Amino acid sequence: MFIDIQNTVASFSSWIWGIPLLILLIGGGLCLFIYSGLVPFRYMGHAIAVLRGKYDKHDSPGDLSHYEALSSAIAATVGMGNISGVAIAIATGGPGAIFWMWVSAFVGMATKFFTCSLAIMYRGKDDEGNAKGGPMYVITEGLGKKWKPLAVFFATAGLVGTLPAFQANQLTQTIIDVFKVNQSNEFSAKLLIGICIAFIVSTVIFGGIQRIGKVAGKLVPVMVIVYLVTVLIILLLKIEDVPSIISLIFTDAFSGKSVLGGALGALIITGVKRAAFSNEAGLGTAPMMHGTAKTDEPIREGLVAMLGPAIDTLLVCTLTALAILVSGIWKDFDGNGITMTLAAFDSVLPYHLGSIILTVCVLIFAFSTLFTYSFYGYSCLSYLTNSKAGKYYNHFYIIVIIVASIIKLDFVINLMDSAYALMAIPTVLSTLILAPKVKKAATVYFQKLKTGAFD
Repeated sequence: MFIDIQNTVASFSSWIWGIPLLILLIGGGLCLFIYSGLVPFRYMGHAIAVLRGKYDKHDSPGDLSHYEALSSAIAATVGMGNISGVAIAIATGGPGAIFWMWVSAFVGMATKFFTCSLAIMYRGKDDEGNAKGGPMYVITEGLGKKWKPLAVFFATAGLVGTLPAFQANQLTQTIIDVFKVNQSNEFSAKLLIGICIAFIVSTVIFGGIQRIGKVAGKLVPVMVIVYLVTVLIILLLKIEDVPSIISLIFTDAFSGKSVLGGALGALIITGVKRAAFSNEAGLGTAPMMHGTAKTDEPIREGLVAMLGPAIDTLLVCTLTALAILVSGIWKDFDGNGITMTLAAFDSVLPYHLGSIILTVCVLIFAFSTLFTYSFYGYSCLSYLTNSKAGKYYNHFYIIVIIVASIIKLDFVINLMDSAYALMAIPTVLSTLILAPKVKKAATVYFQKLKTGAFD
C-alpha cells in the first residue's frame, strides 16, 4: 500500500510541476521583475541599512525586528535545500540546472519584494489579536472575503509543504553516512537520531515566534560564514578547474546533454524546482515570517525580503554547486542528496575534514530550518482553525520529524514538491492581481526616501 502511495505522489509531483506551473512561477516572477522597473534592485544599499536596524521602531506593530524577520526567513530557506537540494539538481539535471537556479533567483528577488510588501500591506490578525501575515491574509484582506476559498487552499497545502520531512530525513542521513552505521543497525540508528532531533527542536519551537527569531538571528550569520570559508578553501585547492566548471554551467544550461539527453525543458524544470525548494520565492512561506516584522512600511519589508534569494541561491547554492562540480565526484557518483555533497567535500579536503565541517554546517542549517518551519505550519493551522488549535501543531510537527527520519528520500522530495507547487498557485495569482498596489506604494516610499522624509 505504501508503495502505491509513493507512486501516486511521484506521478502527481511530475504532473503538477509541468509547463503551466513553470509559466506561473517564472513567467509570473518575470512579469513582476519587469513591472517593478528594476527600481527595488537600485535600493539594495537602503535594504541593507534597514536590515542593520537604522529604521527600527520598537513601538511598530509586529513581533520581530527587520533583522530577526529576515534571519528567520533565511533560516528556513538556507537549509538542506542548499546542500542536499543542489546535489539533487546536479544529479538529475547536470551542471546546467545551476544556471536555471540563478535565473530563478533573480526572478525570485522581485517576487519576494512584492509578496512580502503585500504581507505587511494586508496584514491580518488572529483570534487573539496578534498581527499575522502571509498569502492567506493577503488574499482575504486584499482581494476580499469572496476569495477566501483560495486562502484556505493555500493554508491547507501549506500544512504539508512546511512539514519538516526533508530536513529531518537528510540530517539523519548525514549522521548515518558520517559515522558509517552498519546497514543492519540503520533503522534503529535512524529512529534514535530522529528522537534526538525532535527533542532539540522542541526546546526552541515551544517558546514561540520570539524565541525562534532570537535563535535564528544568532545561528544564520555563523552558518553562512563557516560554509563560505569552507567552500572557498575547496575552490582555492582546485582553482585550475574553476573556469572550466563555470563555463560548463553555462554551456550545459542550453543543451542538457550531460544527464537528460538534450531535454532542455526538463532541465529548466529541474533548476526551477530546486531553486523554489531552496529560496521559496513565490511559494508564500517567507511572507508569513516577514508579515510579523515590526514595521508599518510595507515597501521597507519588501526590500529586506528581497535580500533572501540573493543570500540563499546566488551565494550559498552557488558555493555548494561549485564545490561539487570541481571535485569531479558528480560524474560517476551512484546516489544524490547529502551523500553526494559529503563525498565531494571529502574528495578535496584531507583527513575527512570535509565530512566533519559539512556535518557541523548541516546540523546548523537543518536545525535553523526545522525551528522556523514550525511557525509556518502553526500559522496555516491557526488560520484554518484558531490560535488555540494552532498551538497543538507543534506536537504533530515533532512526531513528523521522527517518522521522516526513517522513510525514503524520493517519497519525501515528491511530497514536498507537490505541496510547494500547490502553495505557489494562490501566492503568485494574488500577488499578480495586487501588484499595482505595491508599485503605487513603492513610488510614494522611494519619493519620500529621496526627500529625506525618513531621516
